[in-house]
Amino acid sequence: MKKAAIIGSGIGGLSSAIRLAAKGYMIDVYEANNSYGGKMRETKKKGFRFDMGPSLLTMPEKIDELFFLSNKNPRDYFKYVKLDEGCRYFYDDKTIIRGFTDIDKFTKELNEKVGVSEKKSRDHINKNTFIFDSTSFLFLEKSLHKIKTYLSFKVFIAFLKLPFLQIFQSMHSANSKRFENKKVVQIFNRFATYNGSNPYKAPAVLNSISALEFNKGAFYPELGMFSIATALYNLAVDLGVRFHFSTLIEKISVKNDVVDGLFVSEKLYKKDIIICNQDIHFVYKNLLPKRFTLKRILEQERSSSALIFYWGIKKKFSNLQLHNILFSNNYEEEFKKLSANQTIYDDPTVYINITSKMSKNDAPNNCENWFVMINTPNDIGQNWEEIIVSARKNIIKKINNVLDVSIEDYIVCEEMLTPKLIETTTQSFRGSLYGSSSNSRGSAFFRHPNFSNQISNLYFCGGSVHPGGGIPLALSSSKIISELIN
Repeated sequence: MKKAAIIGSGIGGLSSAIRLAAKGYMIDVYEANNSYGGKMRETKKKGFRFDMGPSLLTMPEKIDELFFLSNKNPRDYFKYVKLDEGCRYFYDDKTIIRGFTDIDKFTKELNEKVGVSEKKSRDHINKNTFIFDSTSFLFLEKSLHKIKTYLSFKVFIAFLKLPFLQIFQSMHSANSKRFENKKVVQIFNRFATYNGSNPYKAPAVLNSISALEFNKGAFYPELGMFSIATALYNLAVDLGVRFHFSTLIEKISVKNDVVDGLFVSEKLYKKDIIICNQDIHFVYKNLLPKRFTLKRILEQERSSSALIFYWGIKKKFSNLQLHNILFSNNYEEEFKKLSANQTIYDDPTVYINITSKMSKNDAPNNCENWFVMINTPNDIGQNWEEIIVSARKNIIKKINNVLDVSIEDYIVCEEMLTPKLIETTTQSFRGSLYGSSSNSRGSAFFRHPNFSNQISNLYFCGGSVHPGGGIPLALSSSKIISELIN
């Protein structure tokens, strides 16, 4: 039986373990932290439970697929529901737009709230769906770094569609040409943040991301986002995968440019295959022999990071949903501060996730658990203590102004996650959430491959490599690896 090692137990690592175990491999997963999940973690405090990482579930069929190929019923491990309202959008002038996942409801909402014709909204969503359908097979399901990928009729057709996929203009340019209404442009621009990018720089082909929410739907796991990681962990264990927590890999052993094994506590464990579910920067910097380098990818612009507050709130807010966005009044200036000035705008866009709206046990009676996040630049040595103090004040000011409340009066407990903490707890270089940004065509499509061109039997999965960050893409990376190993 062939032996495979997986370094890291994030979603990409867990799904890779499941796929290889289902093929009959003997799998060992090595995790530096004391539990599984990677960025998908949870914390509990004073009766409140918080998902600490990803908060939105799309394309749950990619998770179900792992159970089906293992001859298991996914509903025996976890359940999820489709959301009627994907997100609720709030503006300084008290306008509220409900982001229904049903296209008919959403286009009607835009017409009623801001006067945008239903046809114009529908045409835009249909265009974005066309982009998604035209690109997903190639960019999300196949390695872009293997010649055989391009030797198929389906891929040939996809390339013929490229001139119609808006790859030569920015997301904002495409959205503002379609809509004159600033509020609607903001809604579609914000999907760039799903992979830590800037809508004023990222190619418009990334508008395809919105098709997931407005066309395919948004979902919620009944026990919260961390239950996804728990379900995958339990499935992996049922398949015989062995987990080694609080275990730091010292280096990967390479002989004659072929993977030989890995060192733990100065002991070599022989392996036939190694899959790294770790930020690609740290793999090359810390685990591989110094003769193996990859400057071009490592020098790409990093994605944004985040500042997150986990607040226990002793009040229920009926005007808030599971997902809520309180938009900055000057979105373009906010992104200029993030990218050009590497700091935070004093009127930030605030995202509030409240899982107790769906999972009542996540907060005590008449309380709510608030996951409050703003986008930040990645860590390049800024004075974060000063930035965080200022940002917290501006976040509270934003919430108070938009919701007509004094939110400080209701905060009963608080935890915080910063770019520096994101790096130390998840091994994400500079605290960037998605590895490289997608602010250019090259970085959007040609991220680090899922395999090593220099070392045989070494593979890479997760958000810092192809096809990118987020749950569906991390799952896709493991599927690509499985096919490459075949």
